[in-house]
Amino acid sequence: MIRPLLSLGFLACAAVLLALGLGSVTVPLPEIWQVMQGEGSALNRALLLDLRLPRTLAALATGGLLAVAGALMQVLLRNPLADPYVLGLSGGAAVGALLAMLAGMGTILISGSAFAGAMLATLLVFGLAHGTGSWTPSRLLLTGVVVAAGWGAVITLMLAITPSYKLPGMLYWLMGDVSYARTPWPALIVLVFSVVLIMPLARNLNVLARGPLQAAALGVSVRPLEWTIYLLASLLTATAVTTAGSIGFVGLIVPHMLRLVLGNDQRIILPASALAGGTLLVLADTLARTAIAPEQLPVGVITALLGVPTFLYLLHRSR
Repeated sequence: MIRPLLSLGFLACAAVLLALGLGSVTVPLPEIWQVMQGEGSALNRALLLDLRLPRTLAALATGGLLAVAGALMQVLLRNPLADPYVLGLSGGAAVGALLAMLAGMGTILISGSAFAGAMLATLLVFGLAHGTGSWTPSRLLLTGVVVAAGWGAVITLMLAITPSYKLPGMLYWLMGDVSYARTPWPALIVLVFSVVLIMPLARNLNVLARGPLQAAALGVSVRPLEWTIYLLASLLTATAVTTAGSIGFVGLIVPHMLRLVLGNDQRIILPASALAGGTLLVLADTLARTAIAPEQLPVGVITALLGVPTFLYLLHRSR
């Protein structure tokens, strides 16, 4: 159990060092070490500490948030194709952020509006799926898909009526862009807190993945556990979208691949998802910064280009 996590932790550290060193200006590893010790040139300190390190940590946190949320959603819905956006949270966040952009608000208010929109989408989906009785995973999934389609229509309408000079920033946000992240610390704190909170429940998640009847027969409080998973996954997704916009495929591909390699034990999958998801997004953001330097690509484009063939390969392999 410890060896895979140590390997993934080593890969995460290597990805962070690679992201710090690569860019329009290459910084060798010895100079990175000097900067981390408080030494080095003023240019390297400004480049690493003010620009690359916050962006890299934001990518690490966002990828971890999406991957853990995806793993939780797949357990909750008992569907290996579920991802953090399947219940329309990204659509609600996008509407909130775009409204703030239309109003000419600053970056902090845009992030706050995105988080508020994601929470509104969470309450809307849960309220509609619950109705006057209880909700089931299939009912929750169908409600989320319909609500997500509604958010998509609202986003299209907003883009159609937006002045042309505001469209580039909106489109970059919708495609996912880590460069918008002001500080990585809120996302990192939410990620660490959530993993620590959910780990004591990992055994119950293993039982729940086999079905609610088996879980109830083995003494698991099914309904409170499902509520906890849903709310926690919603918080993780809302924080990720608030930090870097809508970045697809990380929450779908990473838990899927880890289950093929490590099995379906949530005691390993959840922390491994945090490390592997963060590593993947750090590498994708590094590629987005360097592929056509000095121009930069939205990191969501890179994850989509990597995620689509990977997902098709996984489908072919499972067949």
